[in-house]
Amino acid sequence: MLPSALNPKIPGLIRLLKPSQPVPSNWHEDFIVHIASVVRPKVYMELGLYRCELFNRIIPYAETLIGLDIVPEVGNYMRKSSKTTFVCKNTEEYGKEFTKNPMPIDLLFIDADHSEEWVKKDFDAFFPYISDQGMILLHDGYPKNEEQTSSGYCGDGYKAIEKLTKKAAEAGYEMMTIPVHPGLTLCRKRSKHLAWK
Repeated sequence: MLPSALNPKIPGLIRLLKPSQPVPSNWHEDFIVHIASVVRPKVYMELGLYRCELFNRIIPYAETLIGLDIVPEVGNYMRKSSKTTFVCKNTEEYGKEFTKNPMPIDLLFIDADHSEEWVKKDFDAFFPYISDQGMILLHDGYPKNEEQTSSGYCGDGYKAIEKLTKKAAEAGYEMMTIPVHPGLTLCRKRSKHLAWK
């Protein structure tokens, strides 16, 4: 019997158990959906939606979902629900607006502009609103080669992740990157290791 974390009934994870098949480039989506199904965030926010494939898969696991993208047509892909909100703004504009009426964010996925500058800005803008023990997930932090670091692919956001990782302990969070292209970095904000102690 497989342990529950490797249960083949969990969508997508069985693919990772077959070493003869290449890992799909969107492996992170199944991983994030699984995280959401475990942590059950009250508030999930996604910066950069593309066609809302991941966002729509999180709907069953979160109470409130906010999706942000600068392309108005992206809102057409979002599954309409009383739980979902589409915001058509850039992350800087929305970050300023969010400060006026903030709410604790339990799970944030940063996947908008992948440049070093903007990954850092997005992290800094929304970090104060992450709940204690909440998580930030950052995409494209482990490009497989130099070509993938160009702006049309993963960008150079991995540099921001390197810098954020170095100051993690003193800044009240912990980070690690899954070293499989294109990469997914997990960050947990915490005032102490065990919330109950």
